[in-house]
Amino acid sequence: MSHGLEVHSDGTASFVSARLDAWHRLGRIRPGLLTAEEALADAYLSEWNVRKIGGVHAYEISDSGVTRIDSDDYFTVRTNPRTGMTERLGTVGRKYEPVQNEEHCELLNLLVEESGAHFETAGSLHGGKRVFVTMKLPKAISIAGADDVDLYLAGLNSHDGSSGFRFNVSPTRIVCANTQHMAVANAVAHYTVRHTSGAKAKIAEARQALGMVWEYAEAFEREAEKLINETLTLGAFERVCEHIWGPMEPNPSVRTRNSHMRRMNTLRSLFENAETQANIRNTRWAGIQAIGEYLDHYAPAKDDSVRAHRVLTSSDVAKKKQKAYELLAV
Repeated sequence: MSHGLEVHSDGTASFVSARLDAWHRLGRIRPGLLTAEEALADAYLSEWNVRKIGGVHAYEISDSGVTRIDSDDYFTVRTNPRTGMTERLGTVGRKYEPVQNEEHCELLNLLVEESGAHFETAGSLHGGKRVFVTMKLPKAISIAGADDVDLYLAGLNSHDGSSGFRFNVSPTRIVCANTQHMAVANAVAHYTVRHTSGAKAKIAEARQALGMVWEYAEAFEREAEKLINETLTLGAFERVCEHIWGPMEPNPSVRTRNSHMRRMNTLRSLFENAETQANIRNTRWAGIQAIGEYLDHYAPAKDDSVRAHRVLTSSDVAKKKQKAYELLAV
């Protein structure tokens, strides 16, 4: 499916949410709080038995005959949690070592115990190539007493060799559910997990990850307060949008012109009139939020699930949000 969320042949989705489904309508919604083991089980992330097989080889057929071409690459495969069939996940190198989803449970539970967070969602994307889990942290940020932001920790891992297991801090504005993306100077918004063994090592890993979270939260709050205290005119906001999306091209087609006009009209409305900007109207912080709200909730998408997946994984969305911050930073 285009949104990337894995949907099995029996129609069930590899997704679970502890509350109302924050991103889309697929998957199972489980009330109450989850342990890491429950989140994985309900999202069909357990007992995959991810493994590395093969040496990869191919055959070339030419006038001189058939030539075998060997490679140092290997396949990762899993056992499908619904069908029991073996499925290919990706091509990896000789030194790649698979890590099971369950191996992260101890660290995830330690993060919950150390921080007071709770699991909200978990699922798999693109046929199991990537898996995710999100946790809501108990600490919220109040920007200058006018705008409240929740803190989420999103854990992302791949089984196709494309990335390691990492946590991203994802501040989310409560009034409109915008996810924030601000690479703040001298603060890191992500943490790459090392594969450690032993209880003491995992506790140290959890505390190190949470230390990154709190440091980033403090830096984020400082930057946001600077932005909320600086005014922004509509004309300046429009120039920022033009810088991010580009100006109208010469002699555009009717479709291009209409698309440009719709986007700009929506962005103007979000900045000038949206109730979600009521407490922060005409500030640089409001400009960032109007752009974020457009990207998260109004940019064209086939359906809500496509939009939700894009918010979670799209580098283009993250780059546009970061560009808005850079252009409006004080």
